[in-house]
Amino acid sequence: MTWDASTAWWATAGVLVVLELASGTFYLLMLALGAAFGALAAHAGLAFPAQLISAAGVGGSAVVFWHLRRARRPADAPVAANPDLQIDIGATVRVTHWGADGRTRVHYRGAPWDARHAGPGLPQPGDHVVEAVQGNVLVLRPDSPR
Repeated sequence: MTWDASTAWWATAGVLVVLELASGTFYLLMLALGAAFGALAAHAGLAFPAQLISAAGVGGSAVVFWHLRRARRPADAPVAANPDLQIDIGATVRVTHWGADGRTRVHYRGAPWDARHAGPGLPQPGDHVVEAVQGNVLVLRPDSPR
């Protein structure tokens, strides 16, 4: 069995896709896209150097494009303070008193929770907003008036 150039390019693209699925590295998918363009160049009857240039050009450009796009995107919030991962962030709780160490117990979602004050100054009783969740401790900041 002999392979022509397009078959080798398609096999390379397939191997890169499998490696991407195994590793989760999105950049390998961009390189697979480049290999697919190399296969299309082979189907078009271009010589091997032209196939290689098209594969490297498309794959390399896609990698650079996605790298720059990701670098411009703002960084995700830490897990403890990411509202996409913590459903409690932004919830309002009422604090009746604070301990001298800036900690308290609050009743939230039908259960008592440990909480600590986040922010400058002395904590005051009143409504507070959950800013983060660290383990089983709510991190609270004073609720700003609306």
